[in-house]
Amino acid sequence: QVHLVESGGGLVQAGGSLRLSCAASTRAFHSLAWFRQAPGAEREFVANIMGGLMKLYADSVLGRFTISKDNGDNTVNLQMNSLKPEDTAVYYCAATPSTFPDKRPGSYESWGQGIQVTVSS
Repeated sequence: QVHLVESGGGLVQAGGSLRLSCAASTRAFHSLAWFRQAPGAEREFVANIMGGLMKLYADSVLGRFTISKDNGDNTVNLQMNSLKPEDTAVYYCAATPSTFPDKRPGSYESWGQGIQVTVSS
């Protein structure tokens, strides 16, 4: 498994921006994703990046969030713009050696501890 550590969360007003980062302990993964979980809700897919190039986004964040991978290291970032109160959740980084994982949390073997993002109205 890969050890993942998220950073960059916090409190922001609606319309603002935050940048989350996920640092991986190794390069033993092909795909890395961001999920989020609001209180009382199921964990949901936000975005993933496969092979450092192919990207997929949830409809709810398309056009507002951008996932990217830093070349040369094991960090994947999630730039979140035009944040809305409904984006409030704990955000998790997840990794898998699978080439084309689907959007289900069960498709990912390694998980970070999660980081809180709160968007105030």
